[in-house]
Amino acid sequence: MCGIVGILGNHEAAPILVEALKRLEYRGYDSAGIATVHNGHLDRRRAVGKLVNLSDLLVHEPLAGKAGIGHTRWATHGAPSVTNAHPHKAGPVAVVHNGIIENFRELRAELATKGYDFVTQTDTETVALLAQSHVEAGLSPVEAAMATIDALEGAFALCFLFDGEEDLLVAARKGSPLAIGHGKGENFVGSDAIALAQMTDQITYLDEGDRAVITRESVSIFDATGAQVQRERRTIAMDAARIEKAGHKHFMAKEIAEQPTVIAEALSYYLSQDGAGITLPNPGLDFAQYDRIVMVACGTAFYACYTAKYWFEQVARLPVEIDVASEFRYREPPVSPNTLAIFVSQSGETADTLAALRYMKGKAKTILSVVNVAESSIARESDMALPILAGVEIGVASTKAFSCQLTVLALLALEAARARGEMSADTLAARLSELRTLPGLLTRALDLDETLNAVSNELSEAKDVLFLGRGMMFPLALEGALKLKEISYIHAEGYASGELKHGPIALIDSHTPVIVFAPHDALFDKTVSNMQEVMARGGKVLLVSDKKGLEVAREGVWQTVQMPEVPDIFAPILYAIPAQLIAYHTAVAKGTDVDQPRNLAKSVTVE
Repeated sequence: MCGIVGILGNHEAAPILVEALKRLEYRGYDSAGIATVHNGHLDRRRAVGKLVNLSDLLVHEPLAGKAGIGHTRWATHGAPSVTNAHPHKAGPVAVVHNGIIENFRELRAELATKGYDFVTQTDTETVALLAQSHVEAGLSPVEAAMATIDALEGAFALCFLFDGEEDLLVAARKGSPLAIGHGKGENFVGSDAIALAQMTDQITYLDEGDRAVITRESVSIFDATGAQVQRERRTIAMDAARIEKAGHKHFMAKEIAEQPTVIAEALSYYLSQDGAGITLPNPGLDFAQYDRIVMVACGTAFYACYTAKYWFEQVARLPVEIDVASEFRYREPPVSPNTLAIFVSQSGETADTLAALRYMKGKAKTILSVVNVAESSIARESDMALPILAGVEIGVASTKAFSCQLTVLALLALEAARARGEMSADTLAARLSELRTLPGLLTRALDLDETLNAVSNELSEAKDVLFLGRGMMFPLALEGALKLKEISYIHAEGYASGELKHGPIALIDSHTPVIVFAPHDALFDKTVSNMQEVMARGGKVLLVSDKKGLEVAREGVWQTVQMPEVPDIFAPILYAIPAQLIAYHTAVAKGTDVDQPRNLAKSVTVE
């Protein structure tokens, strides 16, 4: 959420800033702007809506200068408007900000007593005005930025640009990610490596509390105490093709289609050379020493945890507690000393998940993260981090990251079963052999695209949709409902099938489609019984099942989707495909913004 770019370059900054901001569109935004310094003069341009509006403005009102900052804003304080858009400027200072300044009201009141006027509703304007006040009090630009940062409370990534300073950026991070890109005679700042990919592959990630003073020839980093420190410079392998649509209409469609490939890559990474065992990059993870697991995540990642709860408990006989991160840390749960805490996040920067992780430090025996970004804050602050290897995911609605999270968590559950003596080596080898068939099964499921497209055209007329599942299909029902509502804006709810008669059945009528995920497993008959209750009340049932299931239960249903047969334990990974394609095609039929749905951000870095 929100994107920051800073450039001290050898070429005109404005077009490069806009191009970098385009690469951050996936994070979600409602306005954008840039500021540059040229001939000692600081100026800016801002626009509401998509970046094309900013580009149009720059055609008519160009900005010169080889030093600049840019920002895509996702509104927190103050509605989306040109006035509230970043960069914020106060006298000789411009600033871009990702995060929330928690003490901005107190700072604002103090500044008001000194005669400073406010023109926006944002917390960020306070940062710019505070820096201005320090400059006017006689501090140098660097000193003013540092004094401003010292006064701030909350979570933030900041980049300052000053009037008259064409070779200076000051950046800082606390709770929100920020990276520095290194070039030859030029340097850059960005919210993540994607923003900087076309400029450099040499990246330094700022640690929590770090500040950086940046010129074209130098980068000086200081920790929260003011001591100068060295941070590792890394070469980031950024596959540019993964940030293009590759012929697909939307990033989401491309990322759904990539799932057989990325899951095959994940399996190759984690399976032993003979394919009969699991090789973890952290050999010190011994599941025999834990008496329970606590799993914490947000959104789609939470539903991956919910699925994994079934796996760990049924296969490894290891008790699992799951919670959404935003609730977990505030209820301050007691933690046994032999707890394994698992935090799941695509970005590795999710603010609530990171805060929950910090709560567990010193309480849990081991903190393990399952992330897609190996250099992320959550990965770096964990005892161990497992990559899901999904590659860059641009679409706001998570697809391939979800299935890769499930794959890695399934492997963890199988390894836990082996380590705890709940599964023999032969049984493990057989399970892994089944798991290796998943990429092929996923490819076959993707062949159902036309069928699901036709069904989704009718679903797009609905106002409410229910998703049902039992056992491991229940979390998938929750995920299917989330996918549909977040990109099509149709109200949708997921329920455990057995809970239908405890309230939700009151919602059933002939206008309410009910999507039932029901592979022919041990709970199939019970799911069908619940489905019959829906049809008896006029409900329109879309049954997603395999050949055996449809032979038994297709009579009287509205629509069917025939899935390949899959071992029960891995069905949630396979059935994620129709859940995603239904949401995708329904959104396309409704004409909504599939990749950047309203009000949503890819990486939620504020609480």
